[in-house]
Amino acid sequence: MNRRPRTRGSLFVALISALVLTSCSTGAPDSARESTYPYWEKGAGATEAAAFMKIQIPKGATDVKGAVQVNPREDVYILSFRTGKATAAQVAKDLHSAEPLAPWGIKSTQEAELFEHLGLSEPKTLKGALWAGVCPPCVKDYRRRDVAWMEIYVENLDAEQARVYLRAF
Repeated sequence: MNRRPRTRGSLFVALISALVLTSCSTGAPDSARESTYPYWEKGAGATEAAAFMKIQIPKGATDVKGAVQVNPREDVYILSFRTGKATAAQVAKDLHSAEPLAPWGIKSTQEAELFEHLGLSEPKTLKGALWAGVCPPCVKDYRRRDVAWMEIYVENLDAEQARVYLRAF
């Protein structure tokens, strides 16, 4: 009997098994880097967030703040500013959401701590904040084809002013 073909087959199976086992090793060089997520990108602020969102920060807006949170799959861009109520409504309208701004009514047990990084309250926690969300590619907003999701919160500050919170990824 010829045993040579069987030996080659066994050697081939052993080689493939060894390759599979080493590729699944937990000591991969990237595993340490993965555990550092999420982190805030140094030097990235309102300008970078507005550029990604394709948002024009309104002329005369004050207290403009922004940041980029780097994540393994998709980065999160946040932007906030104070402006007039009519301007805030126009920014929301420019998102092309199918639904207009409406009171935020969903109670969430997991609050993302994004805007706290900017020294602001989380918009989901604000009483009376209005909200709208949109998938730009879904509404054929090709200006924002790289944005999977955007949401806006508008907090009425007084009779004339509002704070706009924008989040996109």
